Amino acid sequence: MSNPKHPGRLTVDQVHWRCAPETFEFETTQQVDPAIEVLGQETARQAIEFGVQCRAPGQNIYVRGESGTGRMRMVAQRLDRLALTTDQKQDYCYVHNFSRPQQPRLLRLPVGTARRFRRQLGEVAEFISGGLAQALNSEPLRSERVVMQQAVQSEVDSLSGPLEEALAASGMALVSMQNGPVPQTSIFPVVEGQPVPPQQLQALVAQGKVPAEQLATFEEALPKFNQQMLETRQAVAEKIREGGQAIRQWTEMAATGLLNELIDPIRSEYPYAAVNTLLDEIIADAIEFRLQPQDSGEDLDLSELYGVNIVLTQDDRDHRPVVVERSPSLLNLLGTVEPKWGPGGAAVSDYRGISGGALLRADQGYLVLEVADLLNEPGAWRALMKTLRNGQLEIVPPEMGWMKPHVVVQPEPIPIQIRVILIGDPATYFALDQADPDFRELFKVLADFDSELVRDRTSANQYASVVAYLSLHEGLPHFHRTAIAALVEHGARVAARKGKLTAKFGRIADIAREAAYLAGDQTVQRNQVIEAISRTKQRASMPSRKFQEMVESETIMVQTAGQQVGQVNGLAVMRSGPLTYGFPARITASIGPGRAGLINIEGRAQMSGSIHTKGFHILGGLLRRLLPIEHPLAFSASLAFEQSYGGIDGDSASGAEIVCLLSALTGLPIWQSMAMTGAIDQQGHLEAIGGVNEKIEGFFDACNYFGLNGEQGVVIPKSNAGDLQLREDVTDSIASGQFHVYAVDNIYDALELMTGVAAGTLQDDAYPEGTLLHQAMNRATEYWLQTLASPDQLTSVEREQSLESDADSPGNLPGS
Repeated sequence: MSNPKHPGRLTVDQVHWRCAPETFEFETTQQVDPAIEVLGQETARQAIEFGVQCRAPGQNIYVRGESGTGRMRMVAQRLDRLALTTDQKQDYCYVHNFSRPQQPRLLRLPVGTARRFRRQLGEVAEFISGGLAQALNSEPLRSERVVMQQAVQSEVDSLSGPLEEALAASGMALVSMQNGPVPQTSIFPVVEGQPVPPQQLQALVAQGKVPAEQLATFEEALPKFNQQMLETRQAVAEKIREGGQAIRQWTEMAATGLLNELIDPIRSEYPYAAVNTLLDEIIADAIEFRLQPQDSGEDLDLSELYGVNIVLTQDDRDHRPVVVERSPSLLNLLGTVEPKWGPGGAAVSDYRGISGGALLRADQGYLVLEVADLLNEPGAWRALMKTLRNGQLEIVPPEMGWMKPHVVVQPEPIPIQIRVILIGDPATYFALDQADPDFRELFKVLADFDSELVRDRTSANQYASVVAYLSLHEGLPHFHRTAIAALVEHGARVAARKGKLTAKFGRIADIAREAAYLAGDQTVQRNQVIEAISRTKQRASMPSRKFQEMVESETIMVQTAGQQVGQVNGLAVMRSGPLTYGFPARITASIGPGRAGLINIEGRAQMSGSIHTKGFHILGGLLRRLLPIEHPLAFSASLAFEQSYGGIDGDSASGAEIVCLLSALTGLPIWQSMAMTGAIDQQGHLEAIGGVNEKIEGFFDACNYFGLNGEQGVVIPKSNAGDLQLREDVTDSIASGQFHVYAVDNIYDALELMTGVAAGTLQDDAYPEGTLLHQAMNRATEYWLQTLASPDQLTSVEREQSLESDADSPGNLPGS
């Protein structure tokens, strides 16, 4: 039964803080400067600025806070405002590695020059493909080559001339004949001025047309001339080989000179070892393979062989880049090597398929990532930490070859310097700190976003500035100051802490947008903000409505009037997204003599969470403090959340549980028009809990359905009183005396409110007669006596105590 005179009864002003419109010096937000910066996060701002500007190793940033507090916006603003510059930016390219084709060579060029370098090498490739041969065949190079060829021919003639003269003097001549692919030179006799085969000479002798002496002379001289011919042939071949080699060396020198003439300006423009090595390899390849037509049967595109794959080039040469990666998969972070399909469908890859990812684009700058998205991508966290630890980007890490089964090249690692900014919540921060030893070494800067603001005039005006920003940038109508006051009050409810407003401006902005929708083109008023809040909650209230329907159909049993022994209305909450709904939970207790002690039925059914189990065990310690008897507590008691079929956690019902247990022990009934929430400790203090507004409103809704009678109310911890920001209909009922909220700080006051019987104050190990705890001690002694095997086990002291108990208790212990 309610007690209007109880000192813990809260007034309307104590259950709903009002933001007076007079707090504001404006009429509408049209007169308010819009909030450009994220408000109320000075500590986080300083941390971000330090991490952004400090270049020491390991100073990566973890921006820790709840969603909607402006984390991403502040990071973007700070990076934009600081606009840091650097002279260390570079362009990165991959080219063919002629010595190790499976490891494309990395080139680091001055920022903004990669495209020009690629164009220059394209001109080199085009010259080698066609212009080089034309240049070698042009004057004066062609004349020099002809002179060399004539010199070689002259020397060949000087070697073969004596042999030909000796043969002519002996009536013979050298004849070249084609015998298969190789020409052969033979010595033939000369008849009538014409060389004839030896067989034909023999036939002419047989016919008498040629003297036999000529045949004999020929056959006699032939071996000597064959030997001389062999020696001459070898000398000529050597001379031709030497001449050809000299001509080739001259051609290579001429080609090298032509190529150097084209390439030397490139060397001067890019005086880097890797570029010089590449240019040397291109010249060597051109000299060795491109001076003569190739018989491979394929037309080789030198623009591909000598090409440049630019994986990073930047038009802004000064400012540090800022990369926000919304999908931080492994490929998007590192990059990849795309294969091409060769003959027969085989996958092949080379330097041309290499592409960079977000880590490369952020080189010398900042990479912003949502840590939740990062952790959801397989392999992404490990790759990021490895890159930060080593300072090198491996586009295809050796241990992650599975990412591209057709990748057959291993690009040279890229040395990079980046500052990573992770945006996440506190739980993820603590999990990473425990699980990854590298995390605390690589993310040394913590930017903590507070989810609350101090509830004062400054913070209220910050709400107005945020709404003015929405009106300016999203085209919303302006808000009247009464509407801003309603938003500030809603911010107090979301924060649910004494003297605080929520800093989750994202939630406030959503309410403002819906209120603007309701207002149309008109200035937004208070009632439209109230309606927007109601509509937002109504859309996600299906679980709450279903519960209410089951209460109305008596499927779920809830009593809001009368009295019951061992039954109390506890309060619980359910969540739907960011919203919370409260509802009453019927808790019952039964007790009798025995030695089982307290039984947690939810715990036995494995439906109790660890915090609820801890709170249940605290009941035993508190019970021993409340009942300081000289014998053991000898009873079996069980507690249960009736009609609860899911898991239960939290200790906010432990206060209601001790009330229910003592009611069952004493037989004193509990007012069912009252509900209770609050955690207890072993000293009997009632401690703060969460969701206090929603819990009160949940019981109010049940009472409102069955009918308010002026006796209904809720007992809450006194430490929660400053957190209250109840709905308008609840506060109206409190103002009219139809509903009540009591704030107490100990279990004694709670027992009196819930049962109507004074709990009693312990004096000399005893409570005043007739008090609830006096009756509880008597009943505990009675149970102890009933659990003994026989009266002979009583000591004299115990027997005397039991007799005194029997004399005091008959009229006070129901059922004794």
